[in-house]
Amino acid sequence: MRTIAILEYFDFIRFDIIWNYRELYFRGLLVTIALTAVGYTCGIILGLLFGLGKMSERKWIYYPAKWYVDFFRGTPLLVQILLIHTALIPTLFGHSLGFFVSGSIALMLNSAAYIAEIFRAGIQSLDKGQMEAARSLGMPHGVAMRQIILPQAFRRMVPPLGNELIALLKDSSLVTVIAATDILYAAKVTAGAYFRFWEPYLFAALLYLILTWVCTKVIAYVENRYSTSYIPAKRRRFFMRKHGV
Repeated sequence: MRTIAILEYFDFIRFDIIWNYRELYFRGLLVTIALTAVGYTCGIILGLLFGLGKMSERKWIYYPAKWYVDFFRGTPLLVQILLIHTALIPTLFGHSLGFFVSGSIALMLNSAAYIAEIFRAGIQSLDKGQMEAARSLGMPHGVAMRQIILPQAFRRMVPPLGNELIALLKDSSLVTVIAATDILYAAKVTAGAYFRFWEPYLFAALLYLILTWVCTKVIAYVENRYSTSYIPAKRRRFFMRKHGV
């Protein structure tokens, strides 16, 4: 009886709805990936700058960085998207630049605030003696930070940076409020055309789940690659042959 009930449930689901709008879902998938990639990549660069700014002893650098991080971490991303799309960009350029520019900027600015804290915490988790030792050898502060501190701190920052990527990927669905043609937009169009909601939104959830699963696997590989106990495959085989394992 349970098997019959399951079969009847699958008969109730109309897979043809998704198939008829497959091109819209595919375009939405590409838009979601592009928004996340642009927002995250630019957010890392901007986040590094603000993270270093929050560690600066110069007040004219520290306070603007602190205010920036506090504002974007303390306000909803949805409000930030609407402010940038409907107020900031039209004020600066006189007209809208489209959902992609507005969405990318909003995701970048929001992500940079969280990544700034990740960089700050990762750098400050290292022993201060490492910077002092580098400076005692005559290294400028910027060179010591680039060649000594950041490579070590990056190992510790991989997990939180990966979590931020996954969070940003899911938060990119909020850009649909400014008519972004992402995955959620495709689901809304499909639901409106057929007045059916199970199939479109479940399929959208499935696409997000697949994307987050792929990101999780990539992050796990990077985390393992940069771990202190990592041994490349060739060296591992050589070690096993040498010791008769």
